[in-house]
This record gives sequence, structure tokens and C-alpha cells, in this order.
Amino acid sequence: MASGAVFNLSDSSLLKIHKGDITEWYVDARTDAIVNSADNRMIGGGGGVDGAIHRVAGRHLRTMCCGVPQVSPGVRCPTGEARITVGFNLYASHVIHTVGPVYESDVNPKESLTSSYKNSLIVAKENNIKYIAFPAISCGNSRYPKNEAAMIAISTIKEFANDFKEVHFLLSADDTYNVWVNKANELLQEA
Repeated sequence: MASGAVFNLSDSSLLKIHKGDITEWYVDARTDAIVNSADNRMIGGGGGVDGAIHRVAGRHLRTMCCGVPQVSPGVRCPTGEARITVGFNLYASHVIHTVGPVYESDVNPKESLTSSYKNSLIVAKENNIKYIAFPAISCGNSRYPKNEAAMIAISTIKEFANDFKEVHFLLSADDTYNVWVNKANELLQEA
């Protein structure tokens, strides 16, 4: 993993921000998970993080996702909620699927994005995940403003600082990486 910026979340927890591919991330392949910015059907496909994770994980991930019970017709994971599966061909042992808001059409995008991060962290904690890696949820096709998204992401993660050994962000675009590092510098102490 390429070097990046490292910040203290607490005395026992770090936030690490990297430029890179989330599908290649792992720490120990037992207690680690990557977060998938999924759609509410959870069937993968298309571009972005969701498509990349499904392509690398392989067909068994889609099969497992299709087995997640629907909460309404065609919806397995509503906006702001999270579900967990195994990682199959990914290096990380688990995938936490969350659905972030589409900025322009969500009634309360800030609340929905906060819920996506919070529920992903709750699911991780319930499943004894100690290392977790996030993409910039909703900042691609969903057009969430990156500065506000970074504020929400880092502020929410701070609430769970003592629950994880490391929280990572894997960001592929230079501008997104820079926004996340700048926001972390505002909100956290550099390690």
C-alpha cells in the first residue's frame, strides 16, 4: 500500500488516508473489511467502487448479495443502511455494503450520508472487524460535495475511535484525496 497521511483518532486508533484501489486493500484477512458504496439492489455491475468490488470478488459475491432478504421489492439495502458479506476473491475478509444518498434527490443528504458511515461502523463492530477501509461514499456519480462529505465521514468515524484499530480511506482521485487530508488536518491530530 502506498504511503499516505496518518492521523490519531484516539490513543489506540489511527485514521489512514491513501490514494489507491480499495479492492487491493487488506490488513490481516481475518478482522478486516472494505466498504462498498453499493446501490440498494446490492447486485453490483456498472462502474465505480461497486462494479470494481464485484468484479474482483467474483460471481459468488453477487450470489451472496442476491440472498440478502429484500426489505421492499428490489431493495435489499435502503439508503443509509449497511449489510455485510464475505469478501470471496478480495484480499479483505469482508465487504460491508452501504447505500449513500444521491445528493440532488435525497430529502436530507447529510443525514443519509451520516447514516451510511455510522451503520457501516456499527455492522463492522458487531462482526468484530478491527480494520476497515472506506471509499468516498456518494462522491462519484451521486455528486455529493466532497468537502461536506469529508466532514461527515471523518466526524462520524471519530465517534467510533475506540472501536477500531485502524480506519482507512482509499481514494483514487487526487482532488478527493486532498480534500480528505485537508479535512482530517482540521479535525484530527496528525500521528
